[in-house]
Amino acid sequence: MKADREKTHWHALRMEELLERIASSKDGLTGDQARLRLHEAGPNVLQAEESSSPARLLLRQVHSPLIYLLLAAAAVSFIAGKTIDAAVIVGVVVLNTILGFVQEWRAEGALAALQKMSAPHARVLRDGQEQDLEAREVVPGDVLVLETGDRVAADARLLSGDDLRVDESALTGESEPAEKSVETTEPEAPLGDRRNMVWMSTSLTAGRGRALVVTTGMRTEMGRIAGEVRATGREHTPLQKRMHKLGIILGGLGIVLAGVVFGLGVLQGHETLDMLLFAVAVAVSAIPEGLPAVITVTLALGVRRMAARHAIIRRLPAVETLGSTTVICSDKTGTITANQMTVRQLWAGGQTFQASGEGYQPEGELQAEAGEPLKEMPAALARLIRIGALANNAEIREAENGWRAEGSPSEAALLVVARKAAMEPDVMREKCARIAEIPFSSDRKYMAVLSCEGEQGREALVKGAPDRILDFCSHILREGERVELDDPQRRAIQEVTDQFAGEAMRVMAGAYRAFPSDKAGLEESDVEEGLTFAGLWGMIDPPRQESARAVAAARGAGIRPVLITGDYAATALAIARQVGITENGEALTAADVEGMDERALAQATLESGVFARVSPAHKLKIMEALKNQGQVVAMTGDGVNDAPALKGADIGVAMGLSGTEVAREAADMVLTDDNFATIVAAVEEGRTIYANLQNVVFFLLSQNAGEILTLGGALALGLDLPLTAVMILWVNLVTAGACTIPLGVEPNHENVLKEKPRGISDQIINKVVLRRMALLAPLMAIGTLVLFRLTQQAAGLPKAQTVAFTTMVVFEWFQALNARSLRQSVFSIGLLSNRWLLVGLGAAIVLQVTVVQSPLGDWLFGTEPLAARDWLLIVGVASSIWIADECLKRLGFHGRPKHDE
Repeated sequence: MKADREKTHWHALRMEELLERIASSKDGLTGDQARLRLHEAGPNVLQAEESSSPARLLLRQVHSPLIYLLLAAAAVSFIAGKTIDAAVIVGVVVLNTILGFVQEWRAEGALAALQKMSAPHARVLRDGQEQDLEAREVVPGDVLVLETGDRVAADARLLSGDDLRVDESALTGESEPAEKSVETTEPEAPLGDRRNMVWMSTSLTAGRGRALVVTTGMRTEMGRIAGEVRATGREHTPLQKRMHKLGIILGGLGIVLAGVVFGLGVLQGHETLDMLLFAVAVAVSAIPEGLPAVITVTLALGVRRMAARHAIIRRLPAVETLGSTTVICSDKTGTITANQMTVRQLWAGGQTFQASGEGYQPEGELQAEAGEPLKEMPAALARLIRIGALANNAEIREAENGWRAEGSPSEAALLVVARKAAMEPDVMREKCARIAEIPFSSDRKYMAVLSCEGEQGREALVKGAPDRILDFCSHILREGERVELDDPQRRAIQEVTDQFAGEAMRVMAGAYRAFPSDKAGLEESDVEEGLTFAGLWGMIDPPRQESARAVAAARGAGIRPVLITGDYAATALAIARQVGITENGEALTAADVEGMDERALAQATLESGVFARVSPAHKLKIMEALKNQGQVVAMTGDGVNDAPALKGADIGVAMGLSGTEVAREAADMVLTDDNFATIVAAVEEGRTIYANLQNVVFFLLSQNAGEILTLGGALALGLDLPLTAVMILWVNLVTAGACTIPLGVEPNHENVLKEKPRGISDQIINKVVLRRMALLAPLMAIGTLVLFRLTQQAAGLPKAQTVAFTTMVVFEWFQALNARSLRQSVFSIGLLSNRWLLVGLGAAIVLQVTVVQSPLGDWLFGTEPLAARDWLLIVGVASSIWIADECLKRLGFHGRPKHDE
């Protein structure tokens, strides 16, 4: 029976068949039946996802080939008796682990958030009586008793309903509450079109009714989403993939070089212990010990900068992922648009009028069709606006973060346009008390109120679907006069209605009828004939003002924006065209998604850029098709329906203001201003961070290459060891460490948004970086070995090692200046534009002078003090690397810089 229930199209069954299949009645279950079904179906809850334990988080931080290499180097150093070396390396690993742990210590609470959204209590019919019980006790076959404001406890089929409207925006993405009906629907109807169903965790905004529970817990639509979130694994970011590959390469290189050096040395007759220390020095040279820590710190500092730009990063490596993004899949409602219905056009008295302004903020004015301000309010237009304000149950209020609506978004839009016309709804409501009401229903498709006395008595004010209102009308208001509504006028009204609808506006009509002053009640028959047609409203959930600019910036950055929504195709296309996502393309639908293979779907997505009437499962399929074709996908969203796609995307971007907690917990990044433009700012920041990381990697690896060439050259030339392992550690950790963090926060000197996204297979160490290292690293080795050999001949090995040690350090100072930019001279970007680097260089100089000129150096490194002449010679030789790179930049050898256009 359980499997049968999961496959049934409950919305398509006749009522008798429905009750038979679920084995229940319109009066619900008995207590004994409910207890039996609770045992069979289980509690009506969503299964929670296991959160990461502290121990698991700690293991995640050290699960890296580079970390393994560092730990192995520490072990070898300890075995060789170099406890200082081992302690420093272990300290680096501990620091990296702590930083990463602190950033990622938060619950993976997507399922917990889903549980919070589930209704904690429900009213059901048991033993023929209404009972209030915990939602977890609801079972298939229960009859829910629903009223305005209730949150639905499980998926259920409507048995009865009066003016029932449900907010399903978090599940379907539609901004307007869904109208509900007890009528059966087609078996293949999309989720948003199943009008006879109510879904777990959605809320009633109007009406009351009863519904038969058909599925509970993880078998509900909400549970299905929860299961997809559980099944969708976290993606490794491009940075993680690149660092993993880099760690493997460096590890293999270090092991091979150390083995070669050790073997050659022993064959040449050197002492085994000496060659073991030499091999350790080579291995340490091959490993950039500071790289894991500096990457973590650079990303953490990037997180702070992105937070200042309204983007909160939840997973540290995701900072750079946006810099690689090639496609942004965005929801429409609340992301591209403001999720605030706005009246754009009105038609009254045979004229079309424009309304300026956006959203619920009552700023703007009414204008004639040509755009000029109205000098005086036409009587027909005033009548239409009055109907919209009085036949209305919504409220708009000013809150701390802007104007907010209570009730139907469409009705809120009518109140806002009334304020723009200087007709205060509150004032009109005070003067005209409501006497009776016929509430809106999906069957009637209109709402009517009996309002206070007018000039000739009381009035029925009616608003609703244009076709229904027009059928009820016998007259029309023209130039302030009530005239008979003939066929040509009906056709004209229909043409305006079609025109508004063709522009993706939701169209609503208004009409009225006069009654005697003693009229006390209102019946359907009173308003379904003899009405006077007042006019039409055309409204839409408009794009945010900054969305078009953000889309244009994304396209300029080589990123394809894609709009994916559960809304209708006409609306989706209109919004997509307004913001520049598409020009003349057509919207793809759920049927298109299901009928294409992955390759065709990915191609169609990039060509069209618009999807309408799609489900969460379709979103996942679209995203996976793009990813499997090599695209790096960012998925934005704010609803429960977005959670699986947010979690499975290369980077999930949730809305912080309008987004559900489920979406925020499933995402990698949260926008605190719900602004699509913030995504583009995050792309820019991500690309800047990646460029800085690339400069840091170049700086560290060119240093390592210089050390390896120095040690290898010494062995090949039969020289003594010019640098000890502890000296190399000092260069790699202290000197480099003072410069790498400042290099990681280097300001952006080029327009990174003019560049194409990096390919997913691109490496941090690309051809340009390798070529640059190949040209500069040999200079470090040659300069160091020449001074080492000359000093050893003149003053012995200890001083020669001191000179070699210091020369390598000073090379690093000048290399830090080189690493600030790949293509631009340090003079063009400004010597003082990165003051943190100047501070770092100052600290490195002080530390180096201290260890060389003080007894501390002799104790730690076995160094000897150097004379001023030695320092001048070292600085002169080491500056060659800076002069060489400046010349290469001037010649455009690394490429030409990209500036703002």
